[in-house]
Amino acid sequence: MSNSLFQPFSCRGMTLSNRIVMAPMTRSFSPNGVPGDNVADYYARRAAADVGLIVTEGTTVDRPGASSDENVPLFHGEASLDGWSKVCESVHAAGGKIAPQLWHTGMTRKPGTGHHPDGATDSPSGLTHKGKLVAAVPSETDVDDMVASFARSAAHAAKLGFDSIEIHGAHGYLVDEFFWEIMNAREDKYGGDLTDRTRFAADIISECRKAVGDDMPIILRFSQWKQQDYNARLAQTPQELEAFLKVFVDAGVDILHCSQRRYWEPEFEGSSLNLAGWAKKLTGLPTITVGSVGLSSDFIGAFMGEGSELSSLDDIEERLAKGEFDLVAVGRALLQDPFWAQKIKEGRQDELESYDAAALQTLF
Repeated sequence: MSNSLFQPFSCRGMTLSNRIVMAPMTRSFSPNGVPGDNVADYYARRAAADVGLIVTEGTTVDRPGASSDENVPLFHGEASLDGWSKVCESVHAAGGKIAPQLWHTGMTRKPGTGHHPDGATDSPSGLTHKGKLVAAVPSETDVDDMVASFARSAAHAAKLGFDSIEIHGAHGYLVDEFFWEIMNAREDKYGGDLTDRTRFAADIISECRKAVGDDMPIILRFSQWKQQDYNARLAQTPQELEAFLKVFVDAGVDILHCSQRRYWEPEFEGSSLNLAGWAKKLTGLPTITVGSVGLSSDFIGAFMGEGSELSSLDDIEERLAKGEFDLVAVGRALLQDPFWAQKIKEGRQDELESYDAAALQTLF
């Protein structure tokens, strides 16, 4: 058993039995946006097998253009919230903790798709990732309502008894688009330099705090890379990263979920620290590392039908023990094997199997 992975962790009113987090993974198994019993069973199965915290697949907020897939779950509306209530109850009955990931797809959404095909596709300033103007610039009132939509879903999460919330601010979706200079050319309070462009996310954090109260941790997931450009970077230096993250600290975020495609890659030259390591060093906040944990290659290949070989957990356990980061998010390994954490805890690593991309098509 790994002593570092299986130590308890506490933040505000949430205490986890260990440091393993199930990473959010879009599954598209919720017809009309409503998670059913199969979704509840999927998460509860992992909670019962020693996953400390479940972060759900992305669940979309109540802006009409938030979703690009009618089978992705919503986090608003009576039917969807009833479904999520059952998911939450099932995870708690299994002894686990759970946080919904609140999501808006932004400009990655193709017009005419999702739960409201006629809805406008929200963006910072109507620009694509190539700087092409394809839509009207949203008014400041529109952007304010985008902020409020996250808070409305956060309030639902608190009412349903979830343990935390995660704001999806990564991977080139709406919140991340506000960070990205090429997509955010606004000249009001939501535009400007990199730290100014954090205002959108900071306001979301502040409004979500009002909605959930003082006992529920707020997690922000962020990344340097974008699905539109894997080589994109928001912060070129530790100093830029520090200024970027300070805004979220001041807004009241509790945990930073630092998304990398491969967790072992150093974030800046001259140091072995990864993104989560730097974020913790610069802010003092707890951080979550993620990116190909337990596997030899990143997740991009899985979407092209590629599998991945197993890799040792020794390095990540050592980094965790040294305090480089506080929590470890696991994606594909837990997607394929709901008993992954339990097998690690019980020293049954010889039962682990290489990742088969076919797992993407199942809900087990």
